[in-house]
Amino acid sequence: MEVLLAVVVGILYAAGFYMIMRRSIVKLILGLGLLGHASNMFIFTIGRVMRGNPPVMPHGHDVLTQPYADPLPQAFILTAIVIGFGVQAFATVLVKRAYQTVGTDDFDQMISTDQP
Repeated sequence: MEVLLAVVVGILYAAGFYMIMRRSIVKLILGLGLLGHASNMFIFTIGRVMRGNPPVMPHGHDVLTQPYADPLPQAFILTAIVIGFGVQAFATVLVKRAYQTVGTDDFDQMISTDQP
């Protein structure tokens, strides 16, 4: 299972970097989203994919019994999802405003508007 997840992470990173290198700002935003998902999958894979019990202490025990899922990577991923959503929402508003001002989403045409 880890090998399959590693391949998926690699494909998501490659697709994200490819999209970031495009000239369109919309494709840049999509590439950032793919990179965010790839990072989340990477953290999930590092945390060892394991089927087991939730990490909740049974009543009357002092330690967890094996196997149990590690909650730390899941907490990191949840935090990363929230931060990624905020960044994408902010970037989408910036793209909309830039498109309204310049009339295009092409980086080369936007740079040409900077010169007087």
